[in-house]
Amino acid sequence: MLMPKRVKRRKQFRGKMRGKATRGNTICYGEYGLIATEPCWIKSNQIEAARIAMTRYIKRGGKVWIKIFPDKPVTSKPAETRMGSGKGTLEYWVAVVKPGRVMFEIAGVPEDTAREALRLAMHKLPCKCKIMSKGDLEGGATNEN
Repeated sequence: MLMPKRVKRRKQFRGKMRGKATRGNTICYGEYGLIATEPCWIKSNQIEAARIAMTRYIKRGGKVWIKIFPDKPVTSKPAETRMGSGKGTLEYWVAVVKPGRVMFEIAGVPEDTAREALRLAMHKLPCKCKIMSKGDLEGGATNEN
């Protein structure tokens, strides 16, 4: 699974997910992309599950790009623990995704194959997404509202 090799600080604040994605909102490598329509945290194992679903469906053809990376540590305290005594231990890594962010791109396969592969990947992710082609998304995903 994806995670940083090393980090400056072990534990982070939770942060806010307000607004739309200003970076990573264009399809730049492939022909089709999977775009988030709501903000969420995506765990490293969910990214891996989506990648496996896509690559298994397209078999040996085409190429897949993962455009998100889980670089935020999430901590949790054990069950039935009293309040206080510091922050919990690191449990998993997440990628912070805002609406309009292109998460996966795919190229080198026919349109129906690409759309089906991205649809399978979409079911592995915790947020609502949509499938777009490069032609649909000229000028970024932020121009819809």
